[in-house]
Amino acid sequence: MRMSDEEYFRSCVSKERHLAQLMGCHNVEEFYENAGSLWNNGRQIPKWTRDWQACGPLIATYELAITYQQSPSDPHGKAIHIGNTVVHISDHPSKDQALMFAIVKATIAHLEHLKHCKHQQELQTQLSKA
Repeated sequence: MRMSDEEYFRSCVSKERHLAQLMGCHNVEEFYENAGSLWNNGRQIPKWTRDWQACGPLIATYELAITYQQSPSDPHGKAIHIGNTVVHISDHPSKDQALMFAIVKATIAHLEHLKHCKHQQELQTQLSKA
């Protein structure tokens, strides 16, 4: 189901905020006068879901393998697959925007997985010392 333009815009900003936090930005702010632009300690955070110059490097940095396949839930629609991340193109205003959204979503999943593995490793180290 397609959301309104405003809802879509807010979902993009939300994904960007989440990614920035996973990358170590802890003071992420969005100023009322500059809607959609996120800042961390006076530096603007890239608009990963909305700008190819910001989004493109994520592909190389995290070695994302992108494929396009038919959507299992929509036999007439395609979906973008990046690892376990699936984004339905029909849920986005354009194929480009769907791809940028998928890249950010997959990067978030990758970073959360690394964070979880690191946490598990720390717990095991603590248990082995006890």
